[in-house]
Amino acid sequence: MSALGGAGALNALLPGWAQSGTPGRPADLPTVSGPDIALSVGHTAFKVDGRAAHAVSVNGTVPGPLVRLTEGQTARISVTNALQEDTSIHWHGLLVPFQMDGVPGVSFPGIKPGETFTYEFKVRQAGTYWYHSHSGLQEQLGHYGPIVIEPAAADPVAFDREHVVMLSDYSFMHPHEIFRKMKAQSGYFNRQKQTVAGLLAGKDQSFVERKEWSAMRMDPTDILDVTGATYAYLVNGHGPQDNWTGLFEPGERVRLRIINAGAMTIFNVRIPGLKLSVVQADGQNVRPVEVEEFQISPAETYDVIVQPQDRAYTLVAEAADRSGTGRATLAPRAGMTAEVPPLRERPLLNMRDMGVDHSAMTGMEGMAMDHSAMSMRDPRNAPQVTLGPGVQMISPMPADRTGDPGQGLENVGHKVLVYTDLVALEPNPDPRPPSREMEIHLTGNMERFMWAFDGVGFSHLKDPIPFRLDERVRVTLVNDSMMAHPIHLHGHFFEVVTGNPGRHPRKHTVNVLPGGRVAFDLTASDPGDWAFHCHLLYHMHAGMFNVVTIRPLEGAGA
Repeated sequence: MSALGGAGALNALLPGWAQSGTPGRPADLPTVSGPDIALSVGHTAFKVDGRAAHAVSVNGTVPGPLVRLTEGQTARISVTNALQEDTSIHWHGLLVPFQMDGVPGVSFPGIKPGETFTYEFKVRQAGTYWYHSHSGLQEQLGHYGPIVIEPAAADPVAFDREHVVMLSDYSFMHPHEIFRKMKAQSGYFNRQKQTVAGLLAGKDQSFVERKEWSAMRMDPTDILDVTGATYAYLVNGHGPQDNWTGLFEPGERVRLRIINAGAMTIFNVRIPGLKLSVVQADGQNVRPVEVEEFQISPAETYDVIVQPQDRAYTLVAEAADRSGTGRATLAPRAGMTAEVPPLRERPLLNMRDMGVDHSAMTGMEGMAMDHSAMSMRDPRNAPQVTLGPGVQMISPMPADRTGDPGQGLENVGHKVLVYTDLVALEPNPDPRPPSREMEIHLTGNMERFMWAFDGVGFSHLKDPIPFRLDERVRVTLVNDSMMAHPIHLHGHFFEVVTGNPGRHPRKHTVNVLPGGRVAFDLTASDPGDWAFHCHLLYHMHAGMFNVVTIRPLEGAGA
């Protein structure tokens, strides 16, 4: 089959918005929109870089159709389950009644095989969002798609054309087998570990450092649990060889709505030769900030404006551990390509990732240090954490890392987005100071692949996290592991405390770097039961999940 014929065959299996060579908006591409929308979840055969694959898909495509809504409308979305198992759709980032949130066992019972469930809700916001399964591990198999909500008033972002850019990861290995292998062997998919040859060549850690880290049973190369050893990294359902291409006219302001739908992959996104003006984070408008690269965790979205000239550009979505990359092209004409940069050197974890602020330590030279005088599992550092086999460490000195660019991006030589760059375009809607504070620890045992909040994995017997309706609470997340955790709260936005009081960025998902802490202010505005979890799919599956309950004060009405 010719390359052109192969591209045509692949396009036939994709929704219009995700097809290669699409002109994007404002051209008229097929989407699902209007007051009544019908979606169907089923099994689908598709291809990744020419290799046959299996998916759980929506309306027969991976990704699913673009759901385009308008702020203020009432949406009625009927979802039919054509699988032989239960399914669901969660409207990620949308402010909906909790009964419409789509989390089986929390907000509704799920959708049984052969049945149809109709979600109905008022659209209360605008921006870039997405949807995905909250049943089992179906999200890993392709059950996800984008949502674009047009604002009721004039859009403060000026642009001539837009493209949705949905990043994801796909493995030809069944997701339950991926999970089993990680439980059976620590670092199963890590093919970038330190070696004796590297030591003799003077690479990576010194012998003393390696000895100390080994004694603590810590691996400085353990950046991502599931890697390019099994993953293909997709852009709009296209592998790197398939090369999704989005078209533009030279000089246009092109809006890229970038969504990380990856199950386990933190991506570093850049377009060599183009500045990226970040105008929206998690669907919420921010003051434009110009960068050359940003790190995006699973479940986050960033809208950027680019102004390309009469040439092709490569969009690079590099896995944070540098084990592989997704690739796409922006071009003025179909068939044009640009150079794909090679993978950069993989990063190593350091003492800061261990929750040790080395700059604050005294009497210690370089990275090597005597850990006999410092307990990495001291219960006094987190008295609320239940110590057990699932808690490998407690960060002794967790630091606010909202000003850090992300693992491996500290010394890339160009401007990288950090959370402290994000300033809300509009004032935060609730100016009240928090009336109380709480601290939640993100705990885990990387060797046993156990993950939890405060040392206790989720079960139906686990106490939920209670809030009173309309109360204002400052929540501090402390990462007691050496792996990043993107934490998502359903049904709400919270303000990440970044030093911009009154205009803190409003997000639904925040990435907590290893050994770091992030504070956010939450107004518990919508009553009900809401999922709260790490958005690394297998971390959630392993126990880093809980339920937030929001109830009125007794005697304050129903």
